[in-house]
Amino acid sequence: MQAKTLPAPEYVQAIAPYQAGKPIEELAREFGLDPASIVKLASNENPLGMSPKARDAAVAALADAARYPDSNGYYLKQALAQKYGVPVEWLILGNGSNDVLEIAADAFLAPGVSAVYSQYAFTVYRLATQASGARHIVVPAREYGHDLDAMAAAIADDTRLVFIANPNNPTGTFAPGEAVERALQAIHDAHGTRVVVVLDEAYNEYLPPELRFDSVALVRRFPNLLVSRTLSKAYGLAGLRVGFGIAQPAIIDMLNRVRQPFNVGVPAQAAAIAALADHEFLARSYELNRRGLQQLSEGVAALGLTYVPSYGNFVLVHVGDAPRVNLELLKRGVIVRPVAGDGLPEWLRVSVGLPEENARFLAALREVLG
Repeated sequence: MQAKTLPAPEYVQAIAPYQAGKPIEELAREFGLDPASIVKLASNENPLGMSPKARDAAVAALADAARYPDSNGYYLKQALAQKYGVPVEWLILGNGSNDVLEIAADAFLAPGVSAVYSQYAFTVYRLATQASGARHIVVPAREYGHDLDAMAAAIADDTRLVFIANPNNPTGTFAPGEAVERALQAIHDAHGTRVVVVLDEAYNEYLPPELRFDSVALVRRFPNLLVSRTLSKAYGLAGLRVGFGIAQPAIIDMLNRVRQPFNVGVPAQAAAIAALADHEFLARSYELNRRGLQQLSEGVAALGLTYVPSYGNFVLVHVGDAPRVNLELLKRGVIVRPVAGDGLPEWLRVSVGLPEENARFLAALREVLG
């Protein structure tokens, strides 16, 4: 049967599938490289790996992997409720924060309504909106970041969701707490709970302490706000897929109506509980990333390249002929992330690695640029 004759809606047929970062094993096969020699700086993973305490907890939990996980994640929600000072009824778990974003789209979007998000924002906002058949309202970026005032003004009568990434992937930009609060107030004053705002804080743990603000306090003030977080980045659990959302109970109730049961597995829940308690590992991850951002930023600047100052665990670098540069880096065993699909065809996104991995990328880039 031809794909075009399948009974999928046109808006589903129009979706370009998500392209993940190239796996090490695939590159090794493609260019005949030793997998051990390859540096992957493409997927914003934690170069320290995962907390040893989280690993031990996951391994121990495998003894119960023949049974379905607790669909409500009682113990993980208890740990999150204690950490963030909210009732468990204000929490939803996801198979990574991507799952939380898609659950929000499933709950609030449909053909005939719209979602607002920024140019150069996280790809999943576009994909989740498109998969729901909703209309896209894409607001032009300001200095590669969110123009929050313009986004609030762009809300239409049919808008049901607004996505805000803070910090934003793939550009690394950050909106200060007062700007976020001002936008939330404007949206709530104009639209009440008719428009749900998703504040995606996947990279929050990498922010310098002086820039962090209490988004949970904003959830208490704004009944139309959903904050999403992940344990894939600073906590190092990308392969186990654990995310969560915080919102007032009315939103959580709607999300749970469309959430798949058992969406966070047994080892993942156990690892997440242990990771949340390993404050030393989180501090090490933050400090390594702080130094790595400086190393990459200074390194690309020394090569005469433009980059966007980043508040995440990656740097967006303007290289001109990005397809050629990316291919030459791959030949040298260095994987970074092309972002043409995000509207940035002349840029590459480079994740922070270990110091020697960052140095390997910079040396390879210098060689490619001649």
